[in-house]
Amino acid sequence: MYCSAGCPRVSGDGDPLNRSGIKQAGLLPLFDPRDGRVIAEPPGEGEGFWAGGPSALWDEGTGLWLLSYRLRTPLRDRGWSGRGEETVIAASADGLTFERVWSAHKDAFEALSIEKSCLVRSPDGPYRLYVSYSSRHDFRWRIDMLETEDVRDFDPSRRVTVLSPQDTGTEGVKDPVIYIVGGMWYLYANMAPRPEGADWAKLDRMHRESNAFVSGEVACPTGLAMSPDGVHFGWQGEVISCGDSWDRYLARISALVYTPPCFTAFYDGRPNSGANYSDSPGLAITYDLRTFYKLDPDKPRLRSPFGRGTLRYVEAVRVSNRVHYFYEMEREDYAHDLRTAVVVL
Repeated sequence: MYCSAGCPRVSGDGDPLNRSGIKQAGLLPLFDPRDGRVIAEPPGEGEGFWAGGPSALWDEGTGLWLLSYRLRTPLRDRGWSGRGEETVIAASADGLTFERVWSAHKDAFEALSIEKSCLVRSPDGPYRLYVSYSSRHDFRWRIDMLETEDVRDFDPSRRVTVLSPQDTGTEGVKDPVIYIVGGMWYLYANMAPRPEGADWAKLDRMHRESNAFVSGEVACPTGLAMSPDGVHFGWQGEVISCGDSWDRYLARISALVYTPPCFTAFYDGRPNSGANYSDSPGLAITYDLRTFYKLDPDKPRLRSPFGRGTLRYVEAVRVSNRVHYFYEMEREDYAHDLRTAVVVL
């Protein structure tokens, strides 16, 4: 075959992320949200019922996909009831049909609400689950770690705090995303910055329903913590700032994928506090895991065809010549279900 200029057409270089023949590299192929398969239903119908916040990994040793997610019900009693009530781990042999193998209620964490967790297998073998939750004791979000040799045996009573508002100088940290590079643990967390000065009225408004992230008082970017062991983290500060458009109020990393010669990050954006929970994702790239360059300054990359268009917490895992996506998407009844889509490279 020939192009219009008479030049011969040749196939690509074999690696779809490195199309050097046409001067392209590191371009991550995306999915069509409508093609996704539902793998977890919300605990009820209608607005405020969600299944989502996924974190997935392919365990070569067991030949299983492992998936962490949370179940949520509508907020009641000014935050004391409802919201993120259960954190779940499910397993699958094919990445499409999942069976629950472990779960814990928010009471086990003395929590008002549980949000996204991050499931990791450490280089020396044990599984770790990093759970973000709002504490009943101070109404602030934090991240604790559970460790076990078998994911069916995670014990919330043996959890260890790895990131807290006190550690970070913030009013809350949540939604961890972890990637281990060269033995160093990089933990990205959505952060609620501490307001300047001693404005106690503002702090009260931020925490009166135990969720500074939707209070409307501060915009919530992504921060980075680093650790040599995945337990003792040093806070590095903000790495993805909120923008001037669709991501003015929120810039929250949900996934990090190695796409040589860079890493590609999915991050959720929100234009204002009136759009709380109606998030959509964009893309950013980084070469050093600290400095991120946004690729979608004017509008999000993906949206649900239903409801308000909410599509968030995109997780992406590349295995061989496939990228497995997991994402939380709004349905026609405004509930959110958890879906997966597979893109062949």
